Amino acid sequence: MAAQLVDGPKAAAKTFLFAHGAGAPMDSRFMQLVADGVAASGVRVVRFEFPYMQRRRETGKRGAPDQPRVLMQSFRDAIEEAGGSGKLVIGGKSMGGRIASMVADDAGVLGLVCLGYPFHPPGRLEKTRTSHLESLRTPALILQGTRDSFGSGEDVRGYKLSKAIRIEWIEDGDHSFKPRARSGRTEADNVRAAIALVAEFIARA
Repeated sequence: MAAQLVDGPKAAAKTFLFAHGAGAPMDSRFMQLVADGVAASGVRVVRFEFPYMQRRRETGKRGAPDQPRVLMQSFRDAIEEAGGSGKLVIGGKSMGGRIASMVADDAGVLGLVCLGYPFHPPGRLEKTRTSHLESLRTPALILQGTRDSFGSGEDVRGYKLSKAIRIEWIEDGDHSFKPRARSGRTEADNVRAAIALVAEFIARA
């Protein structure tokens, strides 16, 4: 059983299973802020770590993320450990959201939330990660910074995506929603906006 962090009411009507991105663990500042904010809306939030991140934590050595099949199985295992799909919305930051999107339909979850979806590697617009999103059936919310180097507003506009997907843009945000100082917005503003959208989506799922 993977290590977990759990926030929010134990008897909540819905649970948000929230996975980390490729580079930072489940207790990173971004993950903690979002978990705290969503839990405050009455949702149980469960965070877990993929096997490679657990190894990093245990050994102190950085290593590449596991192969997609391993990540996907890890997410399926986490769904079972969280009590199954009946009251579950799944998602994650960047890579965590991508892996969630790859298991969501088969898992039969209520919804999918991706915070900063990695539509393509930075600077490599031709290497898209969208083919499975064209036929996604699970209701999905993607929150994306308008300046995200993994998929800006300009990049994403041309993609063919399932009608089950709703994209909300975080103004002047980068891959973690941080805006430029000259935008007049703050990182806290953008993270609060993202949390409100996630909480609203889960409430309606």
